[in-house]
Amino acid sequence: MTLLLALALAASAAPADLGYNQLPDARQEAAATELMFELRCLVCQGQSIADSDVSMAADMRRIVRQRIAAGEQPDAIRDWLIERYGSYVSYDPPLTLATAPLWLAPLALLALGLWIARGSFRRRRG
Repeated sequence: MTLLLALALAASAAPADLGYNQLPDARQEAAATELMFELRCLVCQGQSIADSDVSMAADMRRIVRQRIAAGEQPDAIRDWLIERYGSYVSYDPPLTLATAPLWLAPLALLALGLWIARGSFRRRRG
């Protein structure tokens, strides 16, 4: 009977798995959650680590929560994860030579659309 009580107390005293459990401090959890929605799951690719159920996302959530709990700033954590996993992990990749087409393509398509619309309007008037 005492062995069962000791096991129950040990289980309740074990630290929470921060991959699946929230931080006790509401402000820290809010900061962690906001950052988790800005980070892409490397396995699912279409989901943030906050939305994904795979173990890799849980590991990344655990890292984010541990570092937030330790007092690290979200930007520093994001930078560390980008350094570790590459800029793909961020939904807001930095402007580099490799990501320039991602940033410039929408502008080029918008300019092309405006140029086509302008030509269409000119033909209708003339």
